[in-house]
Amino acid sequence: MRRKGKRTKGMEVAHPFAGMSQVNPNAAGVDIGAVEIVVCVAGENNTQIVKAFGNYTVDLQSIGTWLREHKIKTVAMESTGVYWIPLFEVLESMGFKCLLISSRSLRRVPGRKSDIEDAQWIQTLHSYGLLGSSFRPQADLVALRTMLRHRAQLLEHRAPHIQHMQKALLQMNVQLSQALSDVMGETGQAIIRTIVKGERSPQLLAAFRDPGCKKSEEEIGKALTGTWRDEHLFVLKQSLELYDFYTQQLEVCDQEIDRQYALIRPDWETGELPPIPKKKQKTHSKNGPENAKEIRLHLKRINGVDLSLVDGFGVSLAQTVTMEVGSNVSEKFPTEANFCSWLGVAPKHEISGGKVLKDKTLKTKNRAGQAFRMAAQSVKNSDSVFGVMYKRFRARQGPAQATVSTAHAIARVVYRMLKYQVEYETISVNEYEKKYEEQQVKYLKKKAAKLGFQLVPA
Repeated sequence: MRRKGKRTKGMEVAHPFAGMSQVNPNAAGVDIGAVEIVVCVAGENNTQIVKAFGNYTVDLQSIGTWLREHKIKTVAMESTGVYWIPLFEVLESMGFKCLLISSRSLRRVPGRKSDIEDAQWIQTLHSYGLLGSSFRPQADLVALRTMLRHRAQLLEHRAPHIQHMQKALLQMNVQLSQALSDVMGETGQAIIRTIVKGERSPQLLAAFRDPGCKKSEEEIGKALTGTWRDEHLFVLKQSLELYDFYTQQLEVCDQEIDRQYALIRPDWETGELPPIPKKKQKTHSKNGPENAKEIRLHLKRINGVDLSLVDGFGVSLAQTVTMEVGSNVSEKFPTEANFCSWLGVAPKHEISGGKVLKDKTLKTKNRAGQAFRMAAQSVKNSDSVFGVMYKRFRARQGPAQATVSTAHAIARVVYRMLKYQVEYETISVNEYEKKYEEQQVKYLKKKAAKLGFQLVPA
């Protein structure tokens, strides 16, 4: 055994699961740190060989060479920050089957923790088939997914500067938020930019009023009468410049995303796009991509179906789901239940002794699951089928759980579209209500028969 406080490269230790049959005999386990990577492989006579490497690119290539010498075919590693990404990509390019393991799957027995023991534990569990790999979309979508996540971060960085502008205006008693529903709309931006240029006249500022605005020009002029203190004007000016900088970076990012789209499966045919329903023709988000029509064409080519037509969806959410899930869902998720469970929109039943102990949905940061929840939120007041579902769920479960249940229903529809390559076809609310009523009557008849009664229509 290893002495306390010492680390020996190439050392052999006793195997903790001796006598059990292995599922993956040519398996390796990797514990990844910020400055050191510890790799464990199986040795002779139920032993394990552990070796430490650095984290430079040459070290990652050395790990691949060392694993080949020990005839390793599959490698399991824990998802530690972003440190796993370079090693995962290098080993994958060298022909190894790589599994990314969540920390939830690696619960250890109580005892002293070290990098060597972590690597041994991962290798042991993986060799006996006790680890499940985290989902990762197709390799050709990973680069585009990175760009879309970066775009979302740019939007997050831009948002605080909007708040800084609103705060500076309020400190000068310029009630722009009362005059306009959207401070950063076309009218709001025109007023703010005119203030920054030096204009102080409420009448001239109110002249930017949109004809469709509910408030009169005189009322808007009163709201735009401020104290105009120099320090707050300075904050307003710098916040606007920072907002413009991030907006410019978003435009450059959108151009790069469009270029990446052109590289993904260029030989696949797009086909004809289904027409956009009238109720969705004016649902473009101001934070969404400007070239929504081109992106819709790209998504149709990648998926084979147009996800943006789903009620609650748009081009932005369809893009997020495609990059986070991929187009071939049946490869990783054999059933709808598997897909919805991974999204975190289905209850996780914990059963013991034939009783359900817990049936709550797991807390997850799954971006695709968040996209489906956003879709559910957007349809809760609509006259679509999902809107009727939300109202029915809310009456029985409350608003929070109704959002999850509606997201679950939308996710099942999207799964079927991707798996069976069928376009989205909604039904009318009256037809849905009729089907729901027939379902309830069938359920009541079955329950009455079980209790020895017969259901008779009034």
